[in-house]
Amino acid sequence: MAASLDPAQLDRYSRQIVLESVGPDGQGQLLDSAVLVVGVGGLGAPVVQYLAAAGVGRLGLVDGDVVERSNLQRQVVHGTEDVGRAKVDSAAAFVGDLNPDVTVQTHETTLSAENAPALIDEYDVVVDATDNFPARFLINDACTLTGTPFVHGAVYRFEGQVTTFDGTGPCYRCLFPTAPPEDAIPDCATAGVLGILPGTIGTIQATETIKHLLALGDSLQGRVLHYDATTMNVDEVPLQSRPECPICGDQPAVDSVQAVTYEGDCAITE
Repeated sequence: MAASLDPAQLDRYSRQIVLESVGPDGQGQLLDSAVLVVGVGGLGAPVVQYLAAAGVGRLGLVDGDVVERSNLQRQVVHGTEDVGRAKVDSAAAFVGDLNPDVTVQTHETTLSAENAPALIDEYDVVVDATDNFPARFLINDACTLTGTPFVHGAVYRFEGQVTTFDGTGPCYRCLFPTAPPEDAIPDCATAGVLGILPGTIGTIQATETIKHLLALGDSLQGRVLHYDATTMNVDEVPLQSRPECPICGDQPAVDSVQAVTYEGDCAITE
């Protein structure tokens, strides 16, 4: 693997390569890896930025939105000149300027039960950088059913959480069996969000992703990390599988994402 790194790559990634737990072989592994980032907004922006900088060789970007001026306070891969541009195209251009080693595959669409299984099947790890419960449940179900690891992140005002799911259980439905009522948690346009907060949480998501690709350290599997920016407190809550979970439980009731309704409370259809 080391011989496959050219002089420019040895220079670009030298600070990672010098780490004994990475080395040339680990860097080669990153360059051979593929990560799907679902959502190229506040969380997805730092994820894309740091995975590209680290040399993850193939990034898939899924997002159907365009850049708005109000995004620029926190979505750091987009600029003023990108307002009105598809977020996946803006992010791809950012990656192209940052690191020519990285291939970007853009999917200007919303993740759905129809396209999720095929998309996820092409990647080693999925990063959940979405902002709504139906998308989170869909990512969870598709990844758990295919055994694909995914890293979840969420932010709200001054607080955020991160965890990693290895695709076997516990899963996101063990953390949230059902979604809260639609009006229980307002979106960031209504509730607001500290601009740096998605950067903090997204960077942790990128860290978890790289650790998985390198089989390095201990992941947040089975643990939910909660961060409060106002107090700088970081708490950790254990997460265990629920035997009755319809996706990863003792007797799973669902074998396809087409069997689930991803709206409202994301209920499992009978």
